[in-house]
Amino acid sequence: MARVLIVDDSPTEMYKLTGMLEKHGHEVLKAENGADGVALASLEKPDAVLMDIVMPGLNGFQATRQLSKHTDPSISSIPIIIITTKDQETDKIWGERQGAKDYLTKPVDEDTLIATLNKVLAG
Repeated sequence: MARVLIVDDSPTEMYKLTGMLEKHGHEVLKAENGADGVALASLEKPDAVLMDIVMPGLNGFQATRQLSKHTDPSISSIPIIIITTKDQETDKIWGERQGAKDYLTKPVDEDTLIATLNKVLAG
């Protein structure tokens, strides 16, 4: 299955998302903030990234932009799914403009998460 990087500063969300992904056979990598997420994605080149928005330091929009606009195609091609409590249409549009392939709002249910992940992994 896929290697998925979760970038989220909430231990509760990290736990829930990890459980859902591992249940479906995915390998999980974890980062607690945007800067660590960008560094880990650049190093490990996961199959997909689940990105929170509201985090200290480098936020999810900034981290998504850094990854999707990266000069290395093996990094810029990693699909990013934003998973956040921010549910305004302007946030969704901004997320897509930063390079996110999809946008889910918390709390995300397991079926939606897995379906969305499968969709972005398929291209």
